[in-house]
Amino acid sequence: MENREQTLKRLTASEDEARKFLVHKCFGDRKLFCPRCRELKLYSLSGDRYRCSACKYTFQEFSGRWINNGGLSCREWIRLVQMFAEDNTAHAISQDLGLSYNATYKAITALRFAILAQAIDAQQLLSHETGLHTHLKNKKLTGVPTQSASGTIPVFGIMEKNGWVFIDLMQNITAESVFHFNHNFHLKLVRHGSILHTDRYQKYDALILCGDDSLPMDYIRKYPGITPYIEVSEGQFWDFARERFKRYKGISPHRFPLYLKELEFRFNNRHKDIFELLLSYICKIVPDID
Repeated sequence: MENREQTLKRLTASEDEARKFLVHKCFGDRKLFCPRCRELKLYSLSGDRYRCSACKYTFQEFSGRWINNGGLSCREWIRLVQMFAEDNTAHAISQDLGLSYNATYKAITALRFAILAQAIDAQQLLSHETGLHTHLKNKKLTGVPTQSASGTIPVFGIMEKNGWVFIDLMQNITAESVFHFNHNFHLKLVRHGSILHTDRYQKYDALILCGDDSLPMDYIRKYPGITPYIEVSEGQFWDFARERFKRYKGISPHRFPLYLKELEFRFNNRHKDIFELLLSYICKIVPDID
């Protein structure tokens, strides 16, 4: 049986070998089908393209899937996913693959979207409540708006139970509400760069958000000698997350959900080898966004 190093060496030995592997990840043992309507009757065209007999959509094997973002070769995708699974930075990955930082970052963003799309609350997160839906058009990443389409900064609740962490998008709680709770009800509020988190709130270990200049970031009450619950809880999620937040440069409110759901995924799979899982995610069809 091959070990990981042997498997990776075989898969990246040639572009053809890598492509066959990723196509199998996309379709398994099923026949090639239209990613738009799932029709099986297809017409072969030049340039490794196909046309659906039902909806007339012209596509290639990776069309409509997360892997179709970034412009990477199949060998580069496999290596990028491996290094991402090992928690390397975008800078380290770009250096290893010999790619530009922008190309690497776009591919990693597609991978983060793929992770978020597998979360149980993906439909809510890919909506106007976060603005993430504006990043996708015709199942392709189109770039990132300077701020969320809703004009609001999303707030999340962190809840850790029995070694699992759940990070929920809070409804009817805005960033302004968090400052209101702090000012009028003395809910402890702590700042780590652009990231703010509170003490316990209802069933959650903390509320968390990423702020910007629209918020009074310099106004954070000091609580000498008092540490918010999430920083002293028996669970290890905050220690796990805080060290990674330090490596993320220039996180903005509209990107913050992607990083949170990545951390949720990594923490809940911290005892697993996530390489194969990430490959399966990147090969999935991008969901339809209303």
